[in-house]
Amino acid sequence: MTDVISELHRRGLIAQSTDEDALRAALAAGPVTYYCGFDPTAPSLHVGHLVQFMVLRALQRAGHQPIVLVGGATGLIGDPRPTSERQLNDRGTVAGWVDSIRRQVAPFLDLPAERDGLRAPLYVDNLDWTSPLTAIDFLREIGKHFRVGRMLAKEAVSARLNSEAGISYTEFSYQILQANDFRELFLRHGCTLQSGGSDQWGNLTAGIDLVRRTEGATVHALSTPLVTKSDGTKFGKSEGGTVWLDPSLTSPYAFFQFWLNADDADARTWLPLFSERPTEEVEALVAESTERPAARAAQRALAEELTLLVHGPDELRQAEAAGRALFGREDLDTLGPDTLGAALREAGSVTVDGDTPTVAQLMQQTGLVASLSEARRTVKEGGAYLNNERVTDPDAVPGDDAWLPGGWLVLRRGKRSVAGVQRRIPT
Repeated sequence: MTDVISELHRRGLIAQSTDEDALRAALAAGPVTYYCGFDPTAPSLHVGHLVQFMVLRALQRAGHQPIVLVGGATGLIGDPRPTSERQLNDRGTVAGWVDSIRRQVAPFLDLPAERDGLRAPLYVDNLDWTSPLTAIDFLREIGKHFRVGRMLAKEAVSARLNSEAGISYTEFSYQILQANDFRELFLRHGCTLQSGGSDQWGNLTAGIDLVRRTEGATVHALSTPLVTKSDGTKFGKSEGGTVWLDPSLTSPYAFFQFWLNADDADARTWLPLFSERPTEEVEALVAESTERPAARAAQRALAEELTLLVHGPDELRQAEAAGRALFGREDLDTLGPDTLGAALREAGSVTVDGDTPTVAQLMQQTGLVASLSEARRTVKEGGAYLNNERVTDPDAVPGDDAWLPGGWLVLRRGKRSVAGVQRRIPT
């Protein structure tokens, strides 16, 4: 058993913990069973959830037993938002999301056969023990242990009480259900540690209190910090919206680019949180990023490591190749149509019907230039490229042989400005 608490502190992954000395002693004494829960409030998890995976993986590598809870019950309600009531999704939708998120989580914790000695995760759904409860059982056996004053003190609850929207009993009861999850996992699997985001601290401690009241046992919790961007915008958002882990919602190329395009200050802050590299290597990358920010060493390290973790080696190779190919450093033929299309949609693209416009018209339509005269001037100056070949005639019309797999053209102005054109295929 390694001193995993020190590792988590070094990486900045602990915001709060209960009785840290006792938790250290428990972790040092032998394998501890621990869990983290994820609610299926969307068909996919997003990059904000990666913080929890870093904690789960660190504890697993230290020899402890992970449990992953995907909340089929709590997902039907939703943890209270500070400002508005959550939309309640139907049971079939939530059940489908439980399955998809369960499959999405597996690669993070399922271990190859050669990782002897590390414990494979257990996967649970809180609907299994919540669904059989009657309303009377819930109130008599669980609800009687909660004090309303403490429940009202939770930040999200108090914010809603002071807003025009108010809060429904449905969302108010969420913290009781999550607390009962800890109790059930303690009884079923001997689970004595829960991790979660710092915004979940009230729910985590409610579970500790419920286990103490009903079972007379001491259990533990730790929370991770809220990850933010230095400019004040929400972490996990790009210009295209939320950065999802599901490749059908956020392509591996867009996922790679999210990390690669991170602000220098953000990359230096995020690297210790999300990288599992040795301490000395992380510190060296942070130092290099400070001394030579143009090299983007921290950003590239994050992009490579996390794309490999989330999407695997093949998609990492394609994402890297796409970045090189779009800017003329690699042959476009090395890219599959899905990767090429994802990269060009991320860069910005237009669709054409019928007769293909001229190169000058396409440059204007894609926004690479503001006018046809500017397009002609760019071509004359040698700064216009079609599929990485320099354009010499602004009035040339791309022939059928110019269209790449998936019906794409790659237009580039100079070294840095790229856009795509897709030909609509008649149905």
